[in-house]
Amino acid sequence: MTERLSHTSTLWRWSGNSGGSWHFLTIDGEAGEALSGTALMRRMEKSLAGFGSLKVTATIGDSTFRTSLFPSKELGWLLPVKASVRKAEGIGEGDAVEVVLEV
Repeated sequence: MTERLSHTSTLWRWSGNSGGSWHFLTIDGEAGEALSGTALMRRMEKSLAGFGSLKVTATIGDSTFRTSLFPSKELGWLLPVKASVRKAEGIGEGDAVEVVLEV
């Protein structure tokens, strides 16, 4: 069964110690709670991915891509948004971005 969720969040950048940076959307609120429920079910089924991540298909604008959501105790779920998607959709740090997730 595929779950479909829509969420709008602000794109933010995390910089690592090595000088690299990654861009994320935080999935929280009702969508985050639904994802946590899905993760719990998968944990019980022993089908949860590494690090407690959830494999998803994400759509931002006209860009659809496969990735994993990563749990964060402080923030909810983190969706990495790679440069090719940001460029194709003309989005950058601080922009409100709507994403549709299929879990």
